[in-house]
Amino acid sequence: MGMNVGSSDDDLMVEMNTTPLIDVMLVLLIMLIITIPIQTHAVKLDMPVSSPAKPLEKPVVVQIDIAADNGILWNGERLANREGLEKKLTEAAARVPQPEFHIKPNKDAGYEPVAMVLAESQRLGVTKLGIVGSEQFVQ
Repeated sequence: MGMNVGSSDDDLMVEMNTTPLIDVMLVLLIMLIITIPIQTHAVKLDMPVSSPAKPLEKPVVVQIDIAADNGILWNGERLANREGLEKKLTEAAARVPQPEFHIKPNKDAGYEPVAMVLAESQRLGVTKLGIVGSEQFVQ
């Protein structure tokens, strides 16, 4: 029943009959499936009713150009110095919603004015900032 030992002395064969073990496992599995209660209970929730949101107005786009001579242009208007840029960025960063700033450096411009605009923007709390026109740098 449990083990079958071969009759020949030279050919010793030991094998275990696993059919009863499989039968017991299947019976246990069926019993487990039957005894687990079906999850049919539900929780009643009163969900809040949302009012339709106001349509979002698009933020203003501010174009900051870095000219070939390292000059900084704010929407096409040349700024005299760093203080002018700082003043404009401070005013624009305080608006709600904050405008989007698109920085477009010229291919022949140096790195210093671009880095200055990025540093001033970060320092003054500008969050919507992007560099556009970078396809001109691909060779």
